[in-house]
Amino acid sequence: MARTFAAGVALLGALSVGASDRVAPKPDWSTHDMPSQKGRIVLVTGGTSGMGYEDALALARAGAEVIIAARNPERGAQAIARIRESVPDAKVQFETVDLADLSSVRDLAQRLNQRLPRLDVLINNAAVMAPPERGTSADGFELQLATNYLGHFALTGLLVPLLRKSQDARVVSLSSIAAARGAMNFDDLQSERKYDPYAAYAQSKLAVLHWAFALQRRSDAENWGIRSMAAHPGVAITELVARGPGLDSEFGRRWAKDRDAYHSAAQGALPTLYAATAAQAVGGAYYGPTGDEERRGPLGFAKTPPAASTQADAERLWSVSERLTGVTYR
Repeated sequence: MARTFAAGVALLGALSVGASDRVAPKPDWSTHDMPSQKGRIVLVTGGTSGMGYEDALALARAGAEVIIAARNPERGAQAIARIRESVPDAKVQFETVDLADLSSVRDLAQRLNQRLPRLDVLINNAAVMAPPERGTSADGFELQLATNYLGHFALTGLLVPLLRKSQDARVVSLSSIAAARGAMNFDDLQSERKYDPYAAYAQSKLAVLHWAFALQRRSDAENWGIRSMAAHPGVAITELVARGPGLDSEFGRRWAKDRDAYHSAAQGALPTLYAATAAQAVGGAYYGPTGDEERRGPLGFAKTPPAASTQADAERLWSVSERLTGVTYR
């Protein structure tokens, strides 16, 4: 970019981290409080199950035109059928994308840029958590970093032109309470020397936070008109554990034992839906449950991990991400 971001970082740093001067969500905010989304175009990654499905269902019910983007067309058709059972006149469609394959990400972005008049909301929801063995993406990146972060970084950058055509563009990116345990290991970003499933997951979700805040700084500096926000669900009952460490793992057994204390997927989706729809949602904010160590509880501002406040790391990560994905935001 023609200008540096030093001034923007200095001016907007507090907005990306602190929330004391902002209006907090109503603790009991629910989908009944969502304003009409009629005429809005929304893209949800990973919307065939779990919280992504709940996002798509609630937004379709509110009148939005919803695009579910995921890997499996059969599961996409099933999700659309389920939504239409509840919302017969739902405007919902499916697009295929594999976030762990940058060529697939580029293909989706090209299709959307060609046919959509604009994009109002992008919900970066899809994720993989803690597979026991280190996997790699089609591009050779560690699978969790590729799916949870790099694929979304690339997709969002490629859709910035569509987002800039919206009068109220929002990007909501899903982090996790695991980000508080994360660290950006730039010397071994792809976990090639040592793979710890949970450390790699935490790093990927910390990367999402860094990126969400940095995107807001760029939007403000360049007058893009995009509100970039992060959200986390606390601990919600989804397929993430079964598809990651597995229900037979030590983590899976602990998770199954305590699952009665966790959020449902619909409850876990509320921070995302608030960020995506509420007039009071603030760019650069981080939303999540506020009780029980943020594992569940009333909606509010989530605590930003200290590591996510290191803007030098955020800028370094942005540069690395541009190099790895070949995507530059403009």
